[in-house]
Order: sequence, then C-alpha cells, then structure tokens
Amino acid sequence: MALSTEASGRLASLLTEHAELVTRRWTEVVAASLRGRLSQAELRSQVQDLHRGIVVAGEGGAIDLESEQAAELRAVLAELSRGRARQGFTATETAVSIYALKDVLLELMESLPDDGTQLRDFVSFSSLIDKMGLFTFESYVRTRESLIADQAEQLLELSTPVVKLWEGVVAVPLVGTLDSARAQVVMERLLQTLVDTSSPYAIIDITGVPAVDTQVAQHILKTVVAARLMGADCIISGIRPQIAQTIVALGIEFGDIATKASLADALRHVLRLTGVENAANRRVRRES
Repeated sequence: MALSTEASGRLASLLTEHAELVTRRWTEVVAASLRGRLSQAELRSQVQDLHRGIVVAGEGGAIDLESEQAAELRAVLAELSRGRARQGFTATETAVSIYALKDVLLELMESLPDDGTQLRDFVSFSSLIDKMGLFTFESYVRTRESLIADQAEQLLELSTPVVKLWEGVVAVPLVGTLDSARAQVVMERLLQTLVDTSSPYAIIDITGVPAVDTQVAQHILKTVVAARLMGADCIISGIRPQIAQTIVALGIEFGDIATKASLADALRHVLRLTGVENAANRRVRRES
C-alpha cells in the first residue's frame, strides 16, 4: 500500500511524539545485529539522523522516497551506505539497520489504542521502509563498486613499478599476465619516468610473464615504439627458452629490438653501449 499524504503526516507525528523511545529501541535492535562493531554513540547518532530525515519528509507530506520532500532523507541514507561500505560492513548489515525500524514501529503501535487506521498505517509505513532499504542497498553497491575500481587501479600501479637501475637506465619488471589495461598503465608509467629521469635506455623485463602470445607481444611492441618516440631505446629481457619457442612458432618478430635472456644481460648490454663497462674494465686493468 502506497504512503498517502495523511499517513505520511501521521508517521511524522508518531515518530516526533515518541522520539526518545523510537531512537532508543531502534539503536538497540541495530546494535544487536552489528554485534558491537560500531560504538553506541556513533550508532545512536546515525539513528537520530535517520529519524530526523523521516520526520522532515513526513511533515512535508512526502508520499514517496523519490519526492522532493524526501531529499534530506535520501541524503542521510546515501551517507549511511557510503560509510558502512567503507567500514567493511555487508550490504545486508546495512539494509537491516533500516528494516529494524519496522520492529520498533510494530512494538510502538501495538502499545497504543487502535483507532481503526493502525493496520493500514503500518502497511503504508512498511512500504516506505522497504523503499528506504532498497535505496540503501543500491547506494551501498555503487560505493563498493567505486572502491573496488579504485583498488584495482592502485593494484595495477603497484604491479607495474618502473625502477632506475643506473644513471640513464630504467627498467620495468613485469610479473603476471599483461592485458590491455595493464599494458596502458605500463606505457604511461614508463614514458613518465623517461621524462622525469631523461633516461635514454629502458629495459622491459618479462621474466615474470608466464606466457607470451600475440596480444602480449603487441602490447610490448607498442610500449617500445612509444618509448622510441620519446627518444629512448628499449631492450627486452627475460626471454626464456619456452618463450623464445612460442615467439618463433607464432611468427612474432621484434625487428631491430635488442633481446636478452636475463635482466643482468640486458643491463650489461646497455652499459656496454654507454661505454661504462669498457671504462670500468680499463680502470681495473690499470689498477692490476
């Protein structure tokens, strides 16, 4: 049964007249379902905000949660959902905090004289509370999805570090599967590091990549081309025998891109290109 303007006003009056009793019992019921995971003070504050939001909506004659008069109530519900999602509560625990009001209202209305509208009003009130619970659930899900997306982005950044191995030499040690999203992060971080460090050489180490298929090879080649456009030469290291066989079988060609079996070999190659290794050998021979 939909909530009428008159029933909305009666709900506001009922909650206002018995404000202390309703907030106390509501807090107790919710606290029992959360098993002490929120302090009494914090929980009571949330219940009082919800209570006030419902009263304001009812006094404004709100007949639906989507109405203009229920704007403050929607804001309170959304804030509750966001807070619970960030604190690690489940969607069920969050929604139960709203549905608990049904039990409180039933207890209260049973203790009052019945003027013939009690049952009809309780059904109307329950309809509003059900919509509040659904709104809370949807807000919770949106917040969780946003948090998961942020965490996934952070994990992508953490899984693709760009390290400085030597003056003018940076490396990207790749571990795990290289998909399109991660390849984009690799490219962006490598190019930014090349700009920040003015490094002319970059080593892309795929020792930790379990398999190289056509898609992975294309991602690597795109990263190499992008680095070249920035004026840096790339060396690919970590070409194990199994990966070498796969690359040959797939007909993938790295062209004039230098490839090495290990990161150490790649670093030695770069140092030789820069003349660092030769200078070190000459110094060693002089000292001996």
